[in-house]
Amino acid sequence: MKRKRVQMIVSEVGTACLALLLIFCSCTPEKPQPKVKAAYYWSTTLRMDSARTAFIQSHGITRLYVRYFDVVNTREGPMPNATLAFNDSMPAEVEIVPTVFITNDCMAHPQPQLGEMIAKRVLQMNETNDVMNVKEIQMDCDWTNSTRKNFFQMLTDMRAYLKERGVALSATIRLHQLSHPVPPVDRGVLMLYNTGDFTDIKCEKPILDLEDVRPYLSGLRDYHLPMAAAYPLYRWHLLFRQGQFVGVMHADDDLPVLESDTIVVREPALDDILAVKRQVEDLRPELDREVILYELNDYNTTRFKYDDYEKIFGD
Repeated sequence: MKRKRVQMIVSEVGTACLALLLIFCSCTPEKPQPKVKAAYYWSTTLRMDSARTAFIQSHGITRLYVRYFDVVNTREGPMPNATLAFNDSMPAEVEIVPTVFITNDCMAHPQPQLGEMIAKRVLQMNETNDVMNVKEIQMDCDWTNSTRKNFFQMLTDMRAYLKERGVALSATIRLHQLSHPVPPVDRGVLMLYNTGDFTDIKCEKPILDLEDVRPYLSGLRDYHLPMAAAYPLYRWHLLFRQGQFVGVMHADDDLPVLESDTIVVREPALDDILAVKRQVEDLRPELDREVILYELNDYNTTRFKYDDYEKIFGD
C-alpha cells in the first residue's frame, strides 16, 4: 500500500510539473520577426550604381521587387514587352522578388496557358542571369470586376505550377480591389499610390492623399490576405494645354510643349506618406512588418533625409 501511495504521489508531482512547464511555455512570448525593409525596382535596365547600392546598404533593405517584364495585349494575344536588361548583377544578400505587370485587357478573355508561360519565362530569366534563391514571384494587374474571373483563374494555374517548384505567388492589391474577393495568392502588397485623378489640373495630390484613401479602407481590416504596404517616392511632370491634360512627361522632349502650355509637378510630401501609413497600420498593424518604397531610382533615394526614409520604414 505504501509503495502504491508513493508511486501515486510521484505521478501527481510529475503531472503537476508537466502542467507548469506547459503553462510556462505557453506564456513565453514568441520572438518577433525582424521588420523587412524593401523597395521596388521598376525599370527596363538593371543598373546598380554606387548611390543605389549605398541606399540599400545604409537603410538595411533586404528585399527588392524587380520588374522583369510587362505582358501586353496584341493581335496574337498576350505577349511579353519591355523585358528587363540585366546590365548589372543583383545586389548580394538581398532577396529578389521578380515582378510582372500585366495589362487588364489581357484578361478580357480566358488565358488557359498564360500563368504557366509567365512562370516559366521568369524562372528562365532567373537561371540565365544567375538570380539565385528566388522564393516568390509577384503579379501586378489593375484587374476589375469584369476581368476578375479570368485573372483569378490564371493566378490559380500559376500558383499550382510554382508551388511544385517551391516558389510562392503574390499579387499587388489596389485600393479599389479591396471591395472584391481576395485573389488566390499566398500574400499581397497594398499599393498606396496613384490615389487621385492626375488628369485634373486642380488635383494637387494625385499620387497620394489621405482623403482619397479613406473611402477605400472600410474593407481593409477584414481583407483576409497577409499583406505588406508600398508607399510612393516618385514625382510626375504633367503637361496641360488650356487646362486639359495632355500627358505625363518622362523627359524634357517627351512631348511637344507650346508656350501657353502648363507643366505641373506632383509628388507626395513626407507628411502625406506618414499620415496614410498611420491610418492603414491602425487598421492592419502587421502592415508595419514589411514596408516597401516605390521606387528605387536616383531622384527618389535623395529627395528626403536619411531619417525621413527611416520614418517611412517605421524605425
